[in-house]
Amino acid sequence: MPADSAALASLIRPGSTVAIGDGFGAPRMLSKQLTAVAENTEGLRLVLGWVPVADPDLDPTAFADARTFMPGWGLRPAVAQGHIRFLPVRLGATPKLLHGPLRPDVLAATVVHTPAGYRFANEVSWQHAAIDAGARVAAVVSRAAPVCAAGPVLPAERVTVVGETDQPPLDMPDEPPAPQLERLVENLIPFIPAGGRLQIGPGALGATVLRRLEVPVRIDSGLLPDSVADLAERDLLLGTPVATYLAGGPRLREWVSGREVLHPVEFTHDPGRLSASPLFAVNTAVEVDTDGQINVEGTERAVVGGIGGHPDYAAAAARSVGGLSIIAVTTTHRGRSTLVERLSRPVSTPSHDVDIVVTEHGIADLRGLDRAERTEALRAAWGPAGVRGPDASPETSSGTP
Repeated sequence: MPADSAALASLIRPGSTVAIGDGFGAPRMLSKQLTAVAENTEGLRLVLGWVPVADPDLDPTAFADARTFMPGWGLRPAVAQGHIRFLPVRLGATPKLLHGPLRPDVLAATVVHTPAGYRFANEVSWQHAAIDAGARVAAVVSRAAPVCAAGPVLPAERVTVVGETDQPPLDMPDEPPAPQLERLVENLIPFIPAGGRLQIGPGALGATVLRRLEVPVRIDSGLLPDSVADLAERDLLLGTPVATYLAGGPRLREWVSGREVLHPVEFTHDPGRLSASPLFAVNTAVEVDTDGQINVEGTERAVVGGIGGHPDYAAAAARSVGGLSIIAVTTTHRGRSTLVERLSRPVSTPSHDVDIVVTEHGIADLRGLDRAERTEALRAAWGPAGVRGPDASPETSSGTP
């Protein structure tokens, strides 16, 4: 069923703010219609979240203003060209923004139909906050997305169905690990205990960690990759995972169907809940400076990932008794050291929220060390890669939903 352009347009008024549900299950069949509405509606504002894959049918220049708080890989060119403004905000703070200066009038979202009513589909993320702030839902009903959201159904009176689709959510690209990443994960694995509660970031690092695990763990993370289904098959998954995004393929979507694994960011990224018991947060970085400060936002030349949930999980793990905030990063990227004297961009995660930094060459355990000792430990962990000076910056991807 094609999108009902008239029904969609009826929800939008001049000066409205439109938010589009994010992640791999974003309602892309509405992109052309939303662009057309923006071209013919004065003062329309656009709010975007995590966009992991570029959407050529959505033209941000058609809107009077376009902003994102987690650009991901899909919005890099638009942010670099100034078509979309990137907001430096942790993912856990997005509900506050959606109740304040970014309050949306309309939320375009993908939903699934259940006997009890409509639920969000491949991701929940910040979308409940948008509804709580007053947004009406322009819903695309998916017949191919999994039913895996926890909590109450969406309020029926706030939902207007504007389309249906048989297209499944997009798949997370498979990124084979490089040999240096395999060596890094070998150094990291001993820090994850049996029964531990584990958070991982997107991409090859998280997938490799889960693949190399030999002890049972609980998953409490911003996203779920395909490797979670592998863990379950190997009898190494304890309980029901907790996440707010799915980042996998058909196998993951089949496995989660019927399981209540997806929750809103108010739950998944809540620092009190996360730190109430030992949490092992494993995240990466674009750069680490010699004080142990972390940059995940991007390089001097461009935003490449975004801040996302990196500081939420790092801070929670650092304060959880028995847990660890772990930064795992290879010592070089494209021939340049990832340890720098000065970060290319502002600090994303402060050094006091980092317990351990792991590379393929070694481990810097920063707990209980003063500044000078931390610097010495970090330099040792980088080994032959050394410290990159202030005249060059890497280009890599990061960001933790």
